[in-house]
Amino acid sequence: MPLVECVPNFSEGRDLAKIKQITDAIEAVAGAKLMDVDPGADTNRTVVTFVAEPEVALEAAFQAIAKAAQVLDMSQHHGSHPRMGATDVCPFIPVDGLTMEDCAELARRLGKRVGDELGIPVYLYEAAASKPERKNLAFVREGEYEALPRKAQDPAWKPDFGPHAFNAKAGATVIGAREFLIAYNITLNSRDKAHATDIAFELREKGRVARRHQKTALYSSGEELKYEEGRFPCGNCEEHDETTFEALVQHCRDEHGYDLRHLLALNGVDASHPVGERAYRAGIFAHCKAIGWVVEAYGRAQISVNLTDYKVTSAHEVLDAARELATERGLVVTGSEIVGLVPFAALAESGRHYLRAMGRSPFVPASDLVQTAIHSMGLADVAPFEVDKKVLGLPVSGPLVSMKVDAFTDEVSRDTPAPGGGSIAALAGSLGAGLTSMVANLTQPKAKDEAHELELLAIAMEAQVLKDDLLRAVDADTEAFNGYMEALRLPKNSADEKTARKAAMQAGLKAAVAVPLATAEQSLAAMKAAGRAAQSGNPASLTDALVGAQMGFAGLRGGLWNVLINLKDIEDAGFVTEHQARCAALLQEGEALLASIAGEGDARLAAMIAAKKR
Repeated sequence: MPLVECVPNFSEGRDLAKIKQITDAIEAVAGAKLMDVDPGADTNRTVVTFVAEPEVALEAAFQAIAKAAQVLDMSQHHGSHPRMGATDVCPFIPVDGLTMEDCAELARRLGKRVGDELGIPVYLYEAAASKPERKNLAFVREGEYEALPRKAQDPAWKPDFGPHAFNAKAGATVIGAREFLIAYNITLNSRDKAHATDIAFELREKGRVARRHQKTALYSSGEELKYEEGRFPCGNCEEHDETTFEALVQHCRDEHGYDLRHLLALNGVDASHPVGERAYRAGIFAHCKAIGWVVEAYGRAQISVNLTDYKVTSAHEVLDAARELATERGLVVTGSEIVGLVPFAALAESGRHYLRAMGRSPFVPASDLVQTAIHSMGLADVAPFEVDKKVLGLPVSGPLVSMKVDAFTDEVSRDTPAPGGGSIAALAGSLGAGLTSMVANLTQPKAKDEAHELELLAIAMEAQVLKDDLLRAVDADTEAFNGYMEALRLPKNSADEKTARKAAMQAGLKAAVAVPLATAEQSLAAMKAAGRAAQSGNPASLTDALVGAQMGFAGLRGGLWNVLINLKDIEDAGFVTEHQARCAALLQEGEALLASIAGEGDARLAAMIAAKKR
């Protein structure tokens, strides 16, 4: 099922009754799932997140925009966040089964309907933009709501849809398609907006006006630089001028790695006529927008950051840089917060980053990665961080794996055919992989040298992947068997029904073979990793690695038995022959590997005992 995320931002963060009217309009559309509502009183803005199939998302977004236009009045709006409309911005984000162009087309369709039916000027941005300069939201929103009367008289600001006129009540709306945006606020131990703004301007791609000869720790205390005939100062050097603008462009590219013309365009400067214009200093991060504000509810200033491509610029990179910049200014970052949702992949990478910084293995369970990120980034500093509500795409265990050990064991013991041997084989393999990861992670902090540490980290990484794959197979094996049972229950009254039932049963049997075969293959891989852990791990953990190898073999052998029991009823002779040969090869390899690992392990244990006696 194709799935799209929609994150409309509404210019109201104080009147909860009005916000509820808007979110009720979304939930009234069947199939729209409201994920998050994040109002901010100081910013006077609410970020709403919902997911749905494309057509449902389009309808829900339209109803929300219509309701916002009805209940909000932009002529009375005041808040610290940039804004230009009752529904300020409404992006579509591909989640599953959609391309960015699919979402851009949704944005165009929504924009036309909003313009035609509601009479609201609509500008398209990001992937849906009709003009290159309109890709950037900051450019489209330049001057905010107060600039709309002027823009209504300027042909260059003709909207993509709707009237080229000032709508005093609803303002204008920006609709588009983009990658996942992480709204991320970094909190300072200060109530001074200037402190947050000074750091924000250093971080953001747009950068800031260049200065020299600072009088205080704040960069903003320096003297502004301007381009003059024969003197073109570099904004990112303490003391470096070029005699021509072209030479400065080359210098910025060669020495600092940025395109000066692009930087100036972000700041509204025409690079073809730079003389007399202020010089600019490039910010640290691409795909990063940032401003400073004070949140009275927290009693502190914040650096408000939008990360428009977290795969290029991550939250933890920005946070680490903000911490350094704060220290230089005599400030302290007390923590940070994520507004709305965050992809699990982004939070997991932050967890890995901080584990690496601690000198610890980053190849640990998903829940450990999330908790490391929360604690390291101070994500619960100003408000609770509810993982289940905030993290999008959090790995979810199947119903069997989610059971307690005693409940699962009881479930296996009942007079039902599933969960059965295939699920238990997968569980055995996952436990073997888990033990292997444990040995590697326990040894890693005490590695003999860099090569030894890299080997241990490689083992831990592989073992974690295998552990997770095999855990999923615990439920997948039962689901595959249930699929075959459903085929058995199909009607067989007519010749056509019998033919269809037989075909479904054969397909079900082949599916039932695929899961335990994968279990066997992954368990063999887990055995190999366990063997490496036995060799490279701490000698005190040798038996843990050996048990891991033995459990891996149980997963391998059990998986193969479950393949063979299903092969006997499959009528495709070629399929049966191919899989019999594959099973035989896997078993031979697994038996030889176990004999080697166990034999060497037993010899080492005997040597340890003998050494102790001497």
